Amino acid sequence: MNPITLTIIYFTIITGPIITMLSSNLFTMWVGLEMNLLALIPLMMNKSNPRSMEAATKYFLTQATASMILLMSIIMNFKQLGLWTFQPETKDIIMTTTFISLTIKLGLAPFHSWLPEVTQGIKPNVGLILLTWQKIAPLTILFQYYELMNPKMLIMSAITSVLIGAWNGLNQTQTRKIMAYSSIAHMGWMISILPYNPTLTTLNLLIYILMTTPMFMIFHTHSFTSISSMSLMWNKMPMALPMMSLILLSTGGLPPLTGFLPKWAIITELLKNNNMILSTLMAMTALINLFFYTRLIYSTSLTTFPTNNNSKMFIHQHHTKTNNILSPLMITSTMMLPLSPLLL
Repeated sequence: MNPITLTIIYFTIITGPIITMLSSNLFTMWVGLEMNLLALIPLMMNKSNPRSMEAATKYFLTQATASMILLMSIIMNFKQLGLWTFQPETKDIIMTTTFISLTIKLGLAPFHSWLPEVTQGIKPNVGLILLTWQKIAPLTILFQYYELMNPKMLIMSAITSVLIGAWNGLNQTQTRKIMAYSSIAHMGWMISILPYNPTLTTLNLLIYILMTTPMFMIFHTHSFTSISSMSLMWNKMPMALPMMSLILLSTGGLPPLTGFLPKWAIITELLKNNNMILSTLMAMTALINLFFYTRLIYSTSLTTFPTNNNSKMFIHQHHTKTNNILSPLMITSTMMLPLSPLLL
């Protein structure tokens, strides 16, 4: 792709969520979301093949539907109150449709089915943008207006997201689909704590981005698309094996790694608010998540798949692909738990 075109696309992707974050006017927020949506599609279709075209089409249709529902809610609110912001007087139906549109944008259950399919069809570097940066704009709208939404609706969406993210990730063999279901489960954790302590939602999002970025960097640098392709990692880059295992365990929320911090804080906060059943359910689904990350570790580092003799010679070749950001990201995504008194 032309460097000038790429610069414009990336600039639009960066500015879209920033406009949404800094705005108090609902229409400007919607414009920020649209900028984000339209700029990502050319990236998805870059070096196009049938898979990426299908993924871009699915992404456009679902996001356009969500944008249409959100714009309808904004216009209904303006018709009712004459204001471009939601107020306590806003009708419940308007807040419900707004929440539905934001759940579609975030890929929360029960509107999650597009996310794994789209992530599977695009390149890992675009998948990283889709699963991290694209979540920021809809979450900021939820963060601003969660008090006006029905908390039961938020909790139900959170429980179903955590359950679906855990169960559907179990039988996956494709790395990008595993990361997509992981994203759905993490979004469920973020939404579950929103009615009680929204600061923890922000903390969870930051740590989720910290853990997802190095994983996708490894996938992109070495073209790992499935568990079987990752099984050759021991002779391509043996030093990255223990580090990747640690990042996966951290994403699963195993103490004493960074990923344990948001889960620990969220469960503590839910228990303070007498939400025994919800916190127990979420702790149990976290174990299912941890199981499929452990399965990934098992197949990459504890087993040797049948390979031809040539593949055993990879380690002697000079690697031109290097990534300088990977080392600090690996450290932050695994060793930040001692900073928890500062972060909480």
